[in-house]
Amino acid sequence: MANAFFSDLLSTIADRGRLLLGRLEWPIDLSQKSIGVAELCEALLSGRGEASGVAIARETLERYSRLNPDQKIEFFGVLASKYGPDREVLRRAISAFATSPGPETETELHFATEPLRQELFRRLNRAPGGTQAIVRMREDLLDFRRSNPELGTVDRCMSHLLASWFNRGFLVLRRIDWSTPAIILEKIIRYEAVHEIRDWDDLRRRIDSIDRRCYAFFHPALVDEPLIFVEVALIEAMPSAIAPLLAETRPIAPPGKARTAVFYSISNCQQGLQGISFGNFLIKQVVEELRRELPKLETFVTLSPVPGFMRWIKSDAGMAAGADEALVATLGDPGWAANPSTAEPLRKSVEMLAAEYFLHGKVKNGRSVDSVARFHLGNGASLERINWLGDSSLKALREGAGLMVNYLYDLDAIEANHEAYANDGAVVASPAVKRMARPARPRLQLPGGSSN
Repeated sequence: MANAFFSDLLSTIADRGRLLLGRLEWPIDLSQKSIGVAELCEALLSGRGEASGVAIARETLERYSRLNPDQKIEFFGVLASKYGPDREVLRRAISAFATSPGPETETELHFATEPLRQELFRRLNRAPGGTQAIVRMREDLLDFRRSNPELGTVDRCMSHLLASWFNRGFLVLRRIDWSTPAIILEKIIRYEAVHEIRDWDDLRRRIDSIDRRCYAFFHPALVDEPLIFVEVALIEAMPSAIAPLLAETRPIAPPGKARTAVFYSISNCQQGLQGISFGNFLIKQVVEELRRELPKLETFVTLSPVPGFMRWIKSDAGMAAGADEALVATLGDPGWAANPSTAEPLRKSVEMLAAEYFLHGKVKNGRSVDSVARFHLGNGASLERINWLGDSSLKALREGAGLMVNYLYDLDAIEANHEAYANDGAVVASPAVKRMARPARPRLQLPGGSSN
């Protein structure tokens, strides 16, 4: 109700701003359709009046939305090349700090380094629906960056501001159930990214059953738009496969008998907020909510996909870890999993490779090569179990050889696990996972007692 009132108020201010612009001498006439988005941005930055600024901001966002992809790339190119810091102001600030370093010149230098495009985005955000429009704008930018790396400087500004606007203090946790408005439930179906929700009956089984929970984060500026949501199963023991959790005819136990909460699907909903982490806050707050409701819960664990495993197996790193062309060829045909006589002989080799993948597979910054592992390990979870053929869907076979993983959130060890991963890239794993890895090669003893 309050959000709707505030949105209506902004729209009224914008409309009055249009009238004001028509009465005053202003360097831009919003009725002229030939005026470009870049010119509108110049006018927005040069203006001082609140009402006129809101009107120009809304017009800028509306006209941006009507640009074709090439025009949008051109617009972002202008922001990258012409909306950086004022270099003369920056030069003077650097000189003043070098001459007289201190709190005052430090502050001046800080503000002098800020690109003009950041102030532009702040002013665009004043428009009705401005925050959501900027999120959509960044979604475009992320697509364009793949072939236009020079736009990265614009993305850094946008992501910096969005991280501030979407910090934890502004997020609201809401439980999603069958009484949630249909407009939100439709988005839960559409945004589910891990295990497809087939229809409304499937959705109801996931959010309305007594052994299921669903929670989402919302932001006041994005009315009825979930940012991220998690689906939870309340069961007795740690699961090893997804099919029993999603089965239409699964046995349903009273929540009071549950000892394990399983986070089996976490979906980010806003592509434009990519790289801005909500998941760590979401899981921790959901754990707190569940413990208050169900104090007998003892174990908090995920049942997670392994989306990059097959890609890694085919890489040089996978081949060096023990994969070979015959194994890659066999796993490349998803039909292998349906035939036990084909699947079982592969098990030991695949599990060994999976352990190598999780324990030793790294990207350049020393973090895990697996995106899901990076998320959970970075949040303080430990790698508890690798589950053979935990998901036999076509997608899971093609991406992860059907493997699923349990990441354990041990509430007493979360901080220590997080520090180990953040500081050293260390993967905290159970003894069972470590035993799956290939034995360490013995060190060669050299003359004189040294080894290599």
